[in-house]
Amino acid sequence: MKLNSKFSEELYLCNETGRELYHKYAEHMPIIDYHCHISPKAMYENKEFEDLGEMWLEGDHYKWRAMRTFGIDEKYITGNETSFHDKYLAFAKVLPKMVGNPIFIWCALELKRYFGIDEPLSEANAEEIYRKTKALIKEKHMTRQWCMEHSNVRLVSTTEDPLDDLKYHKLLKGEYKGGVRVITAFRPDKAMFLELDSFDSYLNKLSGVTGREIKDFRSMLPALQDRLKYFREVTGTTVSDDGIPHFTWEDYTDEEIEVIFQKARKNEPLTKQEIDKYQSAFLVEMGRLYNKEGYVMQLHIGTYLDANRTGVERVGQSTGFDCTDDQCAVKSVGELLNRLTVMGELPRTLLYPLDGTKIETWAVLAAGFCDNGTEAKVQLAAPWWFNDQQYGIDRQFRSCGNLYPVALSVGMLTDSRSFISYPRHELYRRVFCNYLGELCERGEYFGTEENLKEIIEDVCFNNANRFFDFKVSN
Repeated sequence: MKLNSKFSEELYLCNETGRELYHKYAEHMPIIDYHCHISPKAMYENKEFEDLGEMWLEGDHYKWRAMRTFGIDEKYITGNETSFHDKYLAFAKVLPKMVGNPIFIWCALELKRYFGIDEPLSEANAEEIYRKTKALIKEKHMTRQWCMEHSNVRLVSTTEDPLDDLKYHKLLKGEYKGGVRVITAFRPDKAMFLELDSFDSYLNKLSGVTGREIKDFRSMLPALQDRLKYFREVTGTTVSDDGIPHFTWEDYTDEEIEVIFQKARKNEPLTKQEIDKYQSAFLVEMGRLYNKEGYVMQLHIGTYLDANRTGVERVGQSTGFDCTDDQCAVKSVGELLNRLTVMGELPRTLLYPLDGTKIETWAVLAAGFCDNGTEAKVQLAAPWWFNDQQYGIDRQFRSCGNLYPVALSVGMLTDSRSFISYPRHELYRRVFCNYLGELCERGEYFGTEENLKEIIEDVCFNNANRFFDFKVSN
């Protein structure tokens, strides 16, 4: 029986060409993390981590979700009364059982890259590894900024609401002297979800922040544009982010949108068709603003938010109770892209479909809206959320490579709240080089090594740098 007792540096590199490509060209490329949810406040305050438990389990809903599947009591997952040490022990007990799960590999990579530990964690050695990592945290002064710099991160984009004053981004810009550029993505979801009771109060706050009276839909748009300009001025960002969990396109007139808008401000009941009409108009107008202000439009598609409402009520939102939905039709997003194309105002766009079973149809849609003058104007972004593991990444390369050139991909992101999640970029690069190696060894690709070097460096770093116009040095 062949069992590895230590982490292998040839992880996922199952052919000689792939191994050589990874170690020569991908392994040491810097990281652009163009979408994540880390806290700019935490990065600015830059506290040293308490222990490995805090590093792993503070805000990481991937691990929380997995722990719940093993029946672990919530107090060892999100409970405030339980120490990170005890949460870590509860997690260590079940980690060896996560065979085939990306959390097992992520943890192995994190132990290796941040602590030089290549043995598997288990209940038996949990205390020993805890003590060793705690000592290293103290010795190396492992702060939030240290983790990012140690991982060779050159740029990170957090995600903020238009109302955010970007206080900590300003402080970082003025005081942080490390090598990581910190920007933010503009996420206007609360102005789109008009069916929520908070819609009117949100617009009142938007009015207060911008000094603009918001009387109707048309007067809301300049207020949002003001905030787009503010975000760009403060952080230099070119990144937007719209969540469209259950978007259905509906044709609309300007008059209809104004009537629907006024109903929502009065908190009057809305029909599904009215909600769909408003969201269609909202996304068209935001797309126009993104194009005008030089932003990339990111569309996160098909999330079944708060599926376990009992869990959400008990623990809170974004804590591991969201799921995947298959209700957002390709045709609806296609109509949005088409309307913007007809207007001549389609921005550079990234599509993040969460339903991985339909990934090929989204690749076909993206290719259909590329046009003269902009490389890969609309494209699939990195395999997102439940798809950001070896199988999902490999599936996207193999299936979508037939439909959209993988060499144009903007590469990987973390989509994480964790400061030690950057080995996910490594995992992506390993899978990519293994895929390229297979193509070469089958005789399916017979270009030069220089061709492959350029492709790898582009996917790892250069494509994202160009697509978002970040101008980050390699």
